[in-house]
Amino acid sequence: MGIETATILIVVVMLGFMFLGVPLAWTTMILAVGCTLLWFGPMGLPLVASRVYGFVNEYVLVAIPLFVFMACVLERSGVARDLFDAMRLFAGRLPGGVAVQTTLVAVVMAAMTGIIGGEIVLLGLLALPQMLRLGYDRKLAIGTICAGGSLGTMIPPSVVLIVYGLTAGVSIGELFLGGVLPGLMLASFYITYIIVRAILNPALAPRLPDEQLDVPLRDKLALLKGLILPILIIIWVLGSIYGGIASVTEAAGVGAVGALLAAAVRGELTMALVVEALQRTMTTVGVIIWLTLGANAFIGIYNVMGGTRYLSGAIAGLPLEPWQIILVMMLILFVLGMVLDWIGITLLTMPIFVPVVVSLGYDPVWFGILFCMNMQCSYLTPPFGPAAFYLKSVAPPDISLQTIFGALLPFIAMQLVALGFLLLFPQLALWLPSIARG
Repeated sequence: MGIETATILIVVVMLGFMFLGVPLAWTTMILAVGCTLLWFGPMGLPLVASRVYGFVNEYVLVAIPLFVFMACVLERSGVARDLFDAMRLFAGRLPGGVAVQTTLVAVVMAAMTGIIGGEIVLLGLLALPQMLRLGYDRKLAIGTICAGGSLGTMIPPSVVLIVYGLTAGVSIGELFLGGVLPGLMLASFYITYIIVRAILNPALAPRLPDEQLDVPLRDKLALLKGLILPILIIIWVLGSIYGGIASVTEAAGVGAVGALLAAAVRGELTMALVVEALQRTMTTVGVIIWLTLGANAFIGIYNVMGGTRYLSGAIAGLPLEPWQIILVMMLILFVLGMVLDWIGITLLTMPIFVPVVVSLGYDPVWFGILFCMNMQCSYLTPPFGPAAFYLKSVAPPDISLQTIFGALLPFIAMQLVALGFLLLFPQLALWLPSIARG
């Protein structure tokens, strides 16, 4: 059997398993073992084990559970609630002030944790009731929370960037730097959209009552205290990386300790909080690890079969200009994002795409930021946009999934515009890494 025929059969089997609802982790592991037996026989099975062991032995992988634990502790300790209250001082009098405030909180939370599901749920609990109570347009409120809560894909310390860097062999520190400006650019798009819509139609976003805006100086200073811990944690984590003090993994450990200290300072650190944070961390990371094991085993075997080389050559050999090949990759990733989890997409496609990108003369850091922007879209695009399901879990019963997905369309359009900016102006992603390189 040639590699061309094997590739077609693999795609057919994978689509069949997905149609039957088999989890991607099991699908890829079954394909890895099946391809090994058919291609190399029973004696080739140690290849699967060695591939799995080689990946889970990566030191950088430890950063993922540490960052997830940090996010869980911060979510439970009430830091985000204080942050939401404090941001009222900055955005309260702007048109669409509560929606703007929600986006600003989402940016800071993304820089603190990089975990998306928890951000959307927390913003859904904090911001959605307030916006609905004030008479905000439902679609504007829903879109703001889902899109803002998904900013953790781009803004460091993003778990998506960590997995991409680990898979593609790219510096995670440079990826973190590269994601800063595009992430802030996307957040500014959201804020501009909210303000413009609120100016054109004030009924969409009524202002906060004057009694909530006219806060005495003493109360303002008390609210500002809510910004101190989040800013310290961001400086602690990202400052230790960019200052050359700690690696990404060590910085994740610093962040976990910082989250525990923040909870202790607030008087929220209890054994129940720690146990719950550990349980949620194990659940979240367990999914990531199983997907990682299956996808890496499959890609490793497919690579030994010559499949990765075959696909890379086929893509690079397309009768297209290099920039057109990048567009084809973006289209493939966008379509995959509608039906697959970002972890599976990363592990299945990046070993094929990144060598092609490098051979075409493009920077893999830039492509990594493009990929993360694309995966940001995947959080919102139907039918399986995770952000919609996260918000639905805490939204009022009368808000349907159809309503949520309808509200996300303008924000998906803004994400695609931001993706276009990144394609046209690579320095948006490469300027900060180039400064770090000297």
